[in-house]
Amino acid sequence: MTLLIKPTLALAAVLFVGECFAQYSGKYGCTDDCSGHEAGYAWAERNGIDDPDDCGGRSQSFIEGCWDYAEQQQAEEVHVTEDGEECDPDYDDDCLPEDEW
Repeated sequence: MTLLIKPTLALAAVLFVGECFAQYSGKYGCTDDCSGHEAGYAWAERNGIDDPDDCGGRSQSFIEGCWDYAEQQQAEEVHVTEDGEECDPDYDDDCLPEDEW
């Protein structure tokens, strides 16, 4: 029975650790355990940050975690023309986020 418990606990630990790091993409790298990046990401998520310019703090890793969240939000944002057709704001002057029309 002990053999069944240990692998189960090990698997649970791996799944738990994987879930903890699922949010922060790792785009900016981590020096130790990514806790600063994760804290910045979580703060940005709680505060609805969608512009990296709105990120700040005293820790570079916290700021980078915030940037990561904001950049992900911008990438997911749907842009459309006044006619409701999807567009790319980098190429179309009359292209705005869907909720701004």
